[in-house]
Amino acid sequence: MNLSFFDQFSSPCLLGIPLILLSMLFPTLLLPSPGSRWITNRLATLQSWCIDLITKQLMTPLNKSGHKWALILTSLMILLLSINLLGLLPYTFTPTTQLSMNMALAFPLWLATLLTGLRNQPSASLGHLLPEGTPTPLIPALVLIETISLLIRPLALGVRLTANLTAGHLLIQLISTASAALLSIMPTISILTTIILLLLTILEVAVA
Repeated sequence: MNLSFFDQFSSPCLLGIPLILLSMLFPTLLLPSPGSRWITNRLATLQSWCIDLITKQLMTPLNKSGHKWALILTSLMILLLSINLLGLLPYTFTPTTQLSMNMALAFPLWLATLLTGLRNQPSASLGHLLPEGTPTPLIPALVLIETISLLIRPLALGVRLTANLTAGHLLIQLISTASAALLSIMPTISILTTIILLLLTILEVAVA
């Protein structure tokens, strides 16, 4: 029984080949192919508006030199948003429930951000390792603690995101299974369980 609940997190395979790459590339099929006109229909207009909104939200806190990251960050956000929302559909696979994928996306971007900060503003970047006004005897310990906290950040955030998505999918499956099992025995309880399931689904959409 427990194995069947966790089977949804195993990557689907065809002839022994994992299809996680295909499931990651599938959301790109939802984007319209470029044509002779910039905007071809209402769907393309809506997608262009969403992309513009995401880019504006990401780039507003950054200065002009940071806008060179717009393409990679916007592409990453659209990819994650698409596969997370598609993963809420029945009989689908969510690649972001795999810790390996989350770490593969988190670690290079974290390292690039860290190295860029050390190259452009070394004093400010190293200054974050030691809070202002720290007593002299605590300086070595605080530098060591802040360094470990900085290095472990991508792992901690990757594990937290994976746990959130995994727990949400498990709760949806458990509650939907209970709702279907109680329908013939206790219809009233089943209806209440279905309402809880709908509220949980709305929460999972927000998490995605």
